[in-house]
Amino acid sequence: MSAAVPAPLPARALRVGIVAGEHSGDTLGAALIEALRARVPGVEVFGVAGPKMVAAGCQAWLGIEALSVMGLAEVVRHLPRLLRLRTELTHRFLAAAADVFVGIDFPEFNLRLAAQLKAAGVPTVQYVSPQVWAWRQRRVRSIGRATDLVLCLLPFETEFYARHGVPAEFVGHPLADQIPLESDRDAARRALGVPGTEPVVALLPGSRLAEVSRLAAPFMAAAAAIQARLPAARFLAPMASAATSEVFTREAAQVPGAPQVRVLEGQAQAALAAADGVIVASGTASLETLLTGRPMVVAYRVSPLTAFMVRTLGLVKVPYFSQPNLLAGRAVVPELFQKQVTGPALAAALLEQLEDPARVRELEHEFTAIHRRLRLGGAARAAGAVLRLIGRAGPATAAGDANAARL
Repeated sequence: MSAAVPAPLPARALRVGIVAGEHSGDTLGAALIEALRARVPGVEVFGVAGPKMVAAGCQAWLGIEALSVMGLAEVVRHLPRLLRLRTELTHRFLAAAADVFVGIDFPEFNLRLAAQLKAAGVPTVQYVSPQVWAWRQRRVRSIGRATDLVLCLLPFETEFYARHGVPAEFVGHPLADQIPLESDRDAARRALGVPGTEPVVALLPGSRLAEVSRLAAPFMAAAAAIQARLPAARFLAPMASAATSEVFTREAAQVPGAPQVRVLEGQAQAALAAADGVIVASGTASLETLLTGRPMVVAYRVSPLTAFMVRTLGLVKVPYFSQPNLLAGRAVVPELFQKQVTGPALAAALLEQLEDPARVRELEHEFTAIHRRLRLGGAARAAGAVLRLIGRAGPATAAGDANAARL
């Protein structure tokens, strides 16, 4: 009598560790999780997540607010707490037997965490390249040591990594897939309950508390100056969280002559679509504005210490800091940095565009061309790249990724 052959054990579910450190990363992470789940239905995802990632099925050990800091000086101040969190997360990811780690943006934290996990044998991915091509270029060596793959959202980034022998793949930007090539201004206004055809200006001072606290007052002062020129103008201010809404409202209330501003909970894309022009913090929101096809002025303010370090050490290697100008390869939108960020300057820069219809049409054409270049099915391409890295892409998936890569 032959011995019974034991039944094969069921395959263990794919386990993905993930860390997002800000609200833009939450959006990217949610799209990635959904794309992974479409390909590997039983995938388990856990780590540091925002509400969109949680809704997509991520088990949140911590919320993104635990990591949200801005600028070199701010990171230094929070360093002891961040070091403790990084150590705790390393232990938790290893204990959870993560098959791969994906750090979404937030490079100062994620790359060091990735280095520790890679040393322990966990494949690591950095989703969103640090702006290493722009400043502190020597970091590329540490990025190569910390990661097995960098997923790039911008087309010119892979060339930089190729020169330094770091595996990188351009996947396109998921926001370019989510936002239509033509945004319906009238539909957005109806959805938000914005009546009439008066000019609408959207104010987006960022998603981080420190960022909002620095930009709220000059953005409100700009709104006052715009209303002085355009008395019928309306203002929308979509906020990333209740905390940022509170900071914005508090700072805005201290601006003399500030006009009425409707503060929204989220709804940034609707506010952008409804707007005629936008005053926006540098970062993903400026790209979102570009993809919506709206004229804008981009502002960037950091702590005085961070600004001093950037200037004194000559860290910046590119002529622009805003994503629209970097993608266009020229100055298509005004950029204001540090002390340049004042109400009158912001208002003048935006009004100059709004009062020139030919200029607005030129921007729309430029922005649509960039939108098409970035519209590649980014989340699906990113998911395919992650699965190929760890050998979990089946033949059909691999073929689909190859076809997408040829688009």
